[in-house]
Amino acid sequence: MRVYLASVATDGKANSHALARPPVTFSFVQPTSVEAALRAVGTPGSVAIAGGTDLLLDFDNQRIAADRVVSLNGLPWKHLTRAGGRLVVGSTLPLRRIELDPRVAVDLPGLYQSVHAVGGVPLRHRATMGGNLVRASPASDLLPVLLALEATVHIVGAYGSRASSLDDFLRGSRSVDLAPGELIESVSVPYPAPSAYVWQRVRPAKDISQVGVAVARVPGAGHWNVALGGVVPRPIRSPSAERHLTRLRPKAEEITRAAEAASEGVAFATDRRASEAYRHLLVSVLVRRALDKAIPPEAPS
Repeated sequence: MRVYLASVATDGKANSHALARPPVTFSFVQPTSVEAALRAVGTPGSVAIAGGTDLLLDFDNQRIAADRVVSLNGLPWKHLTRAGGRLVVGSTLPLRRIELDPRVAVDLPGLYQSVHAVGGVPLRHRATMGGNLVRASPASDLLPVLLALEATVHIVGAYGSRASSLDDFLRGSRSVDLAPGELIESVSVPYPAPSAYVWQRVRPAKDISQVGVAVARVPGAGHWNVALGGVVPRPIRSPSAERHLTRLRPKAEEITRAAEAASEGVAFATDRRASEAYRHLLVSVLVRRALDKAIPPEAPS
């Protein structure tokens, strides 16, 4: 099938700036087996699509070009399963399915909060976990939580399957450890895990976060993990903050030291969304808020 993609403004009218250039054209295929999908994406000039919430915009803005778009929606990866103490999220599962699973909010509250922070409900019906991982946006609401939860990315390719920690998988903005012809099959995280995700935006609704902070204490860990998004070209962990958070219920002064360490650990970016100084302030505040949300209350005596 051949597809012709023309630019359209939000009011439904043709984009006048785009009319000067020809519409984007590409062939569209939807394999029904993993083997066929791997062959298709391994062909030069091909790009994979799941939800398409970002890819079509990339075409429209001429950030990418491809002769063929390979839909992954015919693959058996729209699943949410639990095995061996891990939650396994199929790469093509819409985020809305994660949000509506009642156990996610209980077992992994930080993951639920981060999914809920992504766009609006219509977008979450389309957006997928795999697409968010591959896009690797510095301002992603999902990646900080997955980093704090020590997520594992499960990858398939023509030469077999492999697993990578999310920290190793992320290389930079729009840059990940995914070879040509490889696809993300799923991502898994340990559960249950006390966790939280908080963010700051210019506009609360459907905007991109200036800074996002996630905290989590995964089973068997000796400290709270702290992850920051929106501050450098890729989401990062903050070991300097984590050193102060060895207790399940840290003392107030330990939380203060952790917040200061997270804010002062690295140089942050300045861009059109926020200055470096403002981001330092936000991180300090949001680390405190995230820990306040995530730390379990004392058991009644």
